[in-house]
Amino acid sequence: MALWTSQDAVAATGGTSTRDWRANGVSIDTRTIETGDLFVALKADRDGHDFVAVALEKGAAAALVTHRPDGVPEDAPLLIVPDVLVALEALGVAARARTNAKVVAITGSVGKTSTKEMLRIVLERQGKTHASEASYNNHWGVPLTLARMPQDTQFAVIEIGMSSPGEISPLAQMACPHVVMITTVAAAHLEAFDSIEGIAREKATVIDGLVAGGIAVLNADIATAPILLNYAAKRGARVVRFGQMAADWHLKHVRLASGSTVVQAQANGVAILFKLSTAGRHFAMNGLGVLAVTEALGTDPVAAAMDIATWAPPAGRGTLETVTLDPASTDDTLELIDDAFNANPASLTAALEVLAAATPVDNVGQIIKGRRIAVLGDMLELGPDEMAMHAALVNDPSLAWVDLIHCAGPRMRHLYDALPENQRGRWRETAAELALGTAGLVDAGDVVLVKGSKGSKISLVVDAIRNLGHRKSHKHKKV
Repeated sequence: MALWTSQDAVAATGGTSTRDWRANGVSIDTRTIETGDLFVALKADRDGHDFVAVALEKGAAAALVTHRPDGVPEDAPLLIVPDVLVALEALGVAARARTNAKVVAITGSVGKTSTKEMLRIVLERQGKTHASEASYNNHWGVPLTLARMPQDTQFAVIEIGMSSPGEISPLAQMACPHVVMITTVAAAHLEAFDSIEGIAREKATVIDGLVAGGIAVLNADIATAPILLNYAAKRGARVVRFGQMAADWHLKHVRLASGSTVVQAQANGVAILFKLSTAGRHFAMNGLGVLAVTEALGTDPVAAAMDIATWAPPAGRGTLETVTLDPASTDDTLELIDDAFNANPASLTAALEVLAAATPVDNVGQIIKGRRIAVLGDMLELGPDEMAMHAALVNDPSLAWVDLIHCAGPRMRHLYDALPENQRGRWRETAAELALGTAGLVDAGDVVLVKGSKGSKISLVVDAIRNLGHRKSHKHKKV
């Protein structure tokens, strides 16, 4: 069964099709397009119309455009509309309307993508599941995810993000979820908001999209929880809370080990034990929220509690790998925690806790004693108080367990200057400069956390550490 026929797409968008066609998928990128996809010519850094000819050559079933681009044959299969993004939104709305899927919308300052993936994995064991690809959570990512949803989907997980006020509610109303989950509210995108409270009010608007009788699964432990609860009450949403301060899904105990987390909890008074194949208290909280969502959907949370152990974070979001520094010596290795995709004070605190719980290995490196090392890049989009926020990281209790801290970027200079002399490693103006001296940053036996906002390019240090030797990945060992 085709995902979209030309007739269905015309009915959804009000556009004009140059001829009949049938599409099995929807794509916005000719680099990853597959035969039979509908190519959507969005305007971003480049105008998608410039790539229509390439898309058709690669086997696209048709292209969604505002006009026939130069170099495209007159008989090419095109769906012509006044505005491509508006038409993509219309496809998303139509796809949502024609399915009987139970839909979940996830938002939050930290943990949206990892939580979405946790939920996707546990729901896949209980029915046909569709979920956002990567971090497709913005004004085009949400409608694209919806437009890709097959009609026979049973569960859909939609990630919703924002960078400015007013972005979440329209996307939530497009997704029309049965359940929404807010992972947390933290200092992120403060450049666009006056305060954490402002961020909480924006996150709460995901509740606007709930269907009648819908459920809001909310983090009870954050300071802004009353804002979320009040908004849910005004919208008439049923609320389920999770966390240490929650009675519904109560977090009792979290035990971190190298590469795993064991969680004890209670769900409405019933004891629950689950394990994650990765280390992190923040993952434990999100995992508990995922189980609450599964119950809210009417699925089996006990099965979900067992299946959640199969989840592991994607690259750049806390993966643990062993880097072999000398192929001739099996002991000449270090443990690398790659968390270089995103950063704000809350996620950095969580990552440092994971590092503090890790165990270095002695008597294998040149320095003899294995160390816990943090390599930190700038946290971006924190607003006018960003320098003070970086300096305040010196008070994080997990730093007491970190032997050495290397920093890159003008913002992280403020943390570097605040550190005790014995913990200061190197500081460089850019991640690229820090990466040039990677061999002197780490040694065999070390556990090394690399963390920073994607825009800080601290991932260059991750790559440089991997290049020190031969990478050997753990298939099941993640943090």
